[in-house]
Formats: sequence, C-alpha cells, structure tokens
Amino acid sequence: MLDSNNLDLGIIGNCHSSALISKTGSINWCCLPEFDSPSVFAKILDDKNGGSFEIICDENYKIEQQYIQRTCILITRFSEGKNIFEVHDFMPRYLKKDNSYHAPAEVIRYFKLISGKPKFKIKYDPKLEYSSCKTETLIKDDFIVSITKEANYDSLYLYTDFDTSSVVNGLEIELTSDGYFLICYNEKINSTTLNEIISELNRTNIYWINWCSITPSFSEYEDEIIRSAMTLKLLTYEKTGAILAAATTSIPETIGEVRNWDYRFCWIRDASMVIRVVHELGHENVIKKYLEFIIDLIPDKGDEFQIMYGINGEKELKEKKLDHLAGYKNSKPVRIGNAAFNQKQNDIYGVLMDIIYTEIKLFSDDKDLHEQLWSITKNVAWVINDQWMYADKGIWEFRAENQHFTFSKVLCWVAIDRAIKIAELFKKDNKVSKWTILKDEIKKDILQKGWNDEKKSFTQSYNSSDLDASILLMEPYGFIKANDPMYISTVHAIEKELSNDGLLYRYKNEDDFGLPSSSFTVCTFWFIDALNKIGERKKAKTLFDKLLSYSNHLGLFSEDLDFKTKELLGNFPQAYSHLALIETAMNLNKSKILVS
Repeated sequence: MLDSNNLDLGIIGNCHSSALISKTGSINWCCLPEFDSPSVFAKILDDKNGGSFEIICDENYKIEQQYIQRTCILITRFSEGKNIFEVHDFMPRYLKKDNSYHAPAEVIRYFKLISGKPKFKIKYDPKLEYSSCKTETLIKDDFIVSITKEANYDSLYLYTDFDTSSVVNGLEIELTSDGYFLICYNEKINSTTLNEIISELNRTNIYWINWCSITPSFSEYEDEIIRSAMTLKLLTYEKTGAILAAATTSIPETIGEVRNWDYRFCWIRDASMVIRVVHELGHENVIKKYLEFIIDLIPDKGDEFQIMYGINGEKELKEKKLDHLAGYKNSKPVRIGNAAFNQKQNDIYGVLMDIIYTEIKLFSDDKDLHEQLWSITKNVAWVINDQWMYADKGIWEFRAENQHFTFSKVLCWVAIDRAIKIAELFKKDNKVSKWTILKDEIKKDILQKGWNDEKKSFTQSYNSSDLDASILLMEPYGFIKANDPMYISTVHAIEKELSNDGLLYRYKNEDDFGLPSSSFTVCTFWFIDALNKIGERKKAKTLFDKLLSYSNHLGLFSEDLDFKTKELLGNFPQAYSHLALIETAMNLNKSKILVS
C-alpha cells in the first residue's frame, strides 16, 4: 500500500499549528509547537528521510477519507470485508471556562473499531529539527519519547494504549477495541485515558460545528464555502491574529524547478481580501484579531512598512536552504525563511489603507486608536505623494530589477482613495481637497501609461505589451467599474492571452527563473469573478465548477495547478486560493439573485 506523495492531503489544526495527513492516513507534515517551528514529520519534503507517522495495512484494505461534516476532524476509514476501523485525526480546540481556548501542541489519532478484527502496523518515525540531525526514539514507562541532542535539543512525546514495543518496532497490531495515539510537544503531567481522548474529540467536534453555525447559508456552493472558511480558520494563528499564506514550505510551483518558497508567514497584501471575505461570513473576531495584528506592526512615522512578517510579528525572515532534504518529488531547494520580506512593493500602502478604512468603519468607538490611525493615514499619504511614481518589485515579488507595475500604481491610487474616505469621516476637508488632486494625478498616469491600445488592455507594467492577471483586481479595489468598456476589454484580452483551457497564468513573460509553466489558482478565481461581474455569469459558473473539480479529494487547493495533468502544486493549503474561492462563490450567489 503505497503513499502517492501527492497533495492528496487533509489538514487538521487548532490555530497554533497544523498537520497534513495523506489519503492513506500518514502524517506527512507537522511542525510543533507552532506553525513556523521546525518540522517533526516532513515526509512531504523528503520521502525517505523526512519522517512520518504511517498506518500500514494489507493491500487488500480499501481506504476512504473524509471530514466529519462542518468540522476539521479527519476520518480515514480502512476496510477489508468485515474488518473495518476508522482513524479520527484532530488537534484539540475548544473554549474553556475562563473564555480562553484549549489548544495544546498535540495531535490525537483515535482508532475506532467498527467491526471484525482488523490488523495494521505502525511506522512511527519522527525526525525532529527538519530532520537535520539524528532523532532517537526510546520507550519509557509511560510514553515513547523522541529526542535529538545534536544542534538544538528537541523532544517529542507519544502516549498510547497500544503496546509500545509493537508501535516502535513496527509489529502487527490486532485491533480488538478502540485505542489512541497522542502526540505531544510537551510531556504530560498526568496520565491520559481513552475516555479523555473521546472527550477531547467530542468537545473539538462541537467547537467546529458552533464555529460554522455563524456562517450564513448560501443557495449554491455552501459546502465549498464552509470548507474553505474552515481551512482559512486553520491557517489563523490565534496568539497574534496573523493569517498564514499556507501551512507548508517549498512545495514547488512546477516539479523539478526552483520556485520553492516558505509560506508560513503573514503577507499583509492578503489582509484586505481576508477582511472583506471574513466580514461577509460573519466572523468578526477573526477580523478584529487580524486588524490588531496589523495595527501592532505599523511602524512609527517615517519608518518603512514591510510586505510580510513572521506570525509573531518577526521582521527578519532570512532565507536558508536545507540541502539535506531532497525536496518535494526531488524538487530542490527546500527553503525556510523568505528573502522577499525586505522587498520594496508600493502596493502595500493601498492594502494598509484599505485595512485602516475598514477598521474605522467596523469598529468606530475607539477614539484613541482612531487618532493613531489618522496619524498613520497622513504619513501614508505623504509617502505615496513622495514615492508613487517610482518603480518597485510588484505583487509577484520579482527578484530582478524594479519596474513600473500597473497593479502597484493602482494600489497607490487605492491608498489615496481610502485616505480621502477616512478624511471625510473625520471631517478633515483640507486634506480631502489636497489628496483628491493627487488621486486624480495617479489615475491619469495609469490610464495613459498602463493602457495598451493595441492590446485593448491594461498591461503588467507601464508602456509594455505583457498582460498580468493582477490587473483584474482593478474593479474589486474600486479603481474602475465592471461595466467600463476598458475593464471589459481587459478581461477579454487576459482571457485570450493568459487562459489555457480555463486556467490562468499569472503572466507569460519571462521572470527571474524563466517562463512560468503552471497555473496560479487565485488568478483563475479572479478571472471567473471578473467574468461574472461583466455579465457573463453562465460562462463564469461553468469555469468555476470546472475549477472546483480540480481540488483534491477533500476540496482543498494549493497555490498552483499543472495545466496538463491538473496536479496540485505549490504550498498547501493556500489561504489566497480559498479566500478567492469564497469570494467568487459568494459573488456567483449574488448574481444568481440578480438574474433570477
């Protein structure tokens, strides 16, 4: 029974960390105690040496996998005739009496006997510290402990009611009653019982059902919206409110190439979409925590604002290669950290101002905070006035020379547009009139230099002929109306040049690493949303249904798709992909109401 080592994975988590479990029940990726901690299982990045926790059955066993509906509890079902058992995988999360959350650095695997006398073996093979040094696993009186004494000392504890010798030595186990495995980053003070494990399962189940109950109902795509919303919640770091781009590092955009990045960080650019989407879903606490995280990061007057931060607010995210790991399907290098943190990207100011404007509208009763935000608004307006005309790295974080990216200019316009709206709320009329002149100047510049009359489209950068999917966001950010002939023409031009069987390239021109060769999933969602908004709902819905069919068996998306095979590629699961899925699905629901 082979593990395919594709992204046929389910995610479990508790808003502190997560684990990825293959469709055969193997834990192939897990970092503890937090999302960005060194991995304890990393088979996804090295099939032989990464480490895993596998359940090995005879090849005659049929394996099926699904989530318990409206929860993040993953069930893998093993069946051979009358011999049937299930593994319920989850990370505990529920509200305690003091209104804080119980969310320990633990993974629970509850083995439920359904019928017969099923047999299996366990391959318990943790490799601590990204498998960078030897991990020794020892049997103690009350638990199994894995330790590494080289480099950084680390340890991992395993509690179980199965025979520990059989577990460690991979001997056959016959399941005659329910059992459990409890993986802990910290040693337990008290012993664990099966009843306690079942209690953790039930309370976590109730937590997720209650969380989902807040989300409104939709006539179409409700299951997809709910699953994507829960996936986004799993990528939320409760301690600070940060939202990760993805749970993994170094899953390549294309097999065998070097576009392998660490996505276990928080990109501020994603914030405006997060807030817009989550607000419509009714989860105000997620918004408030995220806004607090962003606002806490905002520097003093005159200081630079980064495009991304660590989930605890870290500013230095230096990139390092782990050469001892073979990489996903032998696609090296494996990277931790991300050198893009110090790039200059002017679009970040538009995102920041969109966030601040949203905060003031949603939470309008904090005078002291609003005075702070007004100071930041004035500072950003000054920065835009001084820098909007300069080149930058752009939304796709090109590592070569700076360019005058059209999307960056549009987001500079967004920054001033939102600053004006804030000034109007605060009745600062002198700023409104002054900033309106700047706003009009930026828009005029974009219309003159970002438009290619031959292509009948806005382009990736000024005075170029290259198209770029990011231009589709002109409409959602309010720069242009959906019924504007220039926008409609741009959507059609992008479809003609960047669409491949309904899947979109980000762009097709050569970048720092050559020509792009995979589809960027969020761009396809943007395109479908744009089609819907310009009145082509039927076509949009057809493409949307087709794109949904390319998710994995659990409805999850990564960053990219292979054009030919439709294989999921890139870091997984991808917050941006699921955010765009939710927004596109909600807009299709709205347009259905309008046309019906």
